[in-house]
Amino acid sequence: MTSPLTTPAAPSSAVRWTPRLWGTLLVLCAAMFLDALDVSMVGVALPSIGSDLDLSTSTLQWIVSGYILGYGGLLLLGGRTADLLGRRQVFLVALGVFAVASLLGGLVDSGPLLIASRFVKGLSAAFTAPAGLSIITTTFAEGPLRNRALSIYTTCAATGFSMGLVLSGLLTEASWRLTMLLPAPVALIALLAGLKLLPRSEREKDHNGYDIPGAVIGTASMLLLVFTVVQAPEVGWGSARTLLSFLAVAVLLTVFVLVERRSPGPLVRLGVLRSGNQVRAQLGALAFFGSYVGFQFLTTLYMQSLLGWSALHTALAFLPAGALVAVSSTKVGSIVDRFGTQRLIAAGFALMVVGYALFLRINLDPVYAAVILPSMLLIGAACALVFPSLNIQATNGVDDHEQGMVSGLLNTSVQVGGAIFLAVVTAVVTAGAPEHATPQAVLDSYRPGLVVVTGIAVAGLLITLTGVRTRRTTKSVVVARSTSLEADRVPVRD
Repeated sequence: MTSPLTTPAAPSSAVRWTPRLWGTLLVLCAAMFLDALDVSMVGVALPSIGSDLDLSTSTLQWIVSGYILGYGGLLLLGGRTADLLGRRQVFLVALGVFAVASLLGGLVDSGPLLIASRFVKGLSAAFTAPAGLSIITTTFAEGPLRNRALSIYTTCAATGFSMGLVLSGLLTEASWRLTMLLPAPVALIALLAGLKLLPRSEREKDHNGYDIPGAVIGTASMLLLVFTVVQAPEVGWGSARTLLSFLAVAVLLTVFVLVERRSPGPLVRLGVLRSGNQVRAQLGALAFFGSYVGFQFLTTLYMQSLLGWSALHTALAFLPAGALVAVSSTKVGSIVDRFGTQRLIAAGFALMVVGYALFLRINLDPVYAAVILPSMLLIGAACALVFPSLNIQATNGVDDHEQGMVSGLLNTSVQVGGAIFLAVVTAVVTAGAPEHATPQAVLDSYRPGLVVVTGIAVAGLLITLTGVRTRRTTKSVVVARSTSLEADRVPVRD
């Protein structure tokens, strides 16, 4: 039962959250923090892993790519599974698998086993990420409450990504295995807390059956796409293998669309993409994460290979951006309430473009405070605005029974965008690699890659600007639930 409050709603910051509600959000934030932490933490440890396990460069690549393959390839299936089988159940099972895979990854003594553990971790994250996001969007009502919750949630993701760089630099000094083992106890604690705190969710009852053909074809197409993009720089973008793989991806995606259009219970209801805001959110996620991953890759090479900075020194150079995100992202919810997601995303992309463009001024003897720091601060501010707003925009106006599907679709856009554009940036840099690798020549080969990164951000800005328009603000009335953790929003005309 619900009982409406007799007074107009206060802003989200004035609505009292119960300790259990905070506990629920904390569990979900912990899982997202671990996902982001794991993505960034392994990169700095790769040289030590290669030396200890005697692995080639191509094998080391798969320690990163294996995680991306499992994560990006199965997100659509993970999101829909959460809707069908229950978000709480799927989240907790996947979190348990993540903890076990983390433990195994820190104990194995061979490259193939380490890659396998990374793939399993990526697979489990493909289920925890959309399930966790859909728990938030079905627990917190659309509007100020959800905006506040999502801004905190996405802050934890950004903070985890930034902290992963610093922690990896510190832990690798002792042993690379600590970077693999660290997520295990945190995931176990989150799992035990989740068993007590997460709200129970029912399975979707009237779902018209399970879309087995769509699940198989959709998963296969995403796996093959990520695999092809990851391998393309090594085997050649114009090679027969790469071209045939892309052709196979196109065929699979075409068949997938046909299957989804005819399925009574599709894995992805294509009708959600008729919304301009939804399409802009998905394309914005591609451009946002794709440009940032490419930037981080080039910046890490520049700092370590050309400037001779240590892993920890490099991690600390990124810290201002992460710190800015951690401090400011929690305030984004209230800003979204006032200005809307489109304007914030556009402003964030504009800051990102300026930050990337300023970084083109780098040289072999940079002054950190004058050259690198301004770019880091601008990019940090951009991330604080864009990432929470994309999550809010993608999940607004979507029915509860499709929140998992949309969450999986958004996370797929993020991961596939990162994989595709990182491969493109890598190819551009490799194509311009000098025969005589003097420091200046290597630096010059990085600049086209930075131009591509800037261009991707410009594309994201242009896409977002198509949706910017003046919107009328609405007031809200909060409806308190006596039997759940939710609050419903009833719009009131001005």
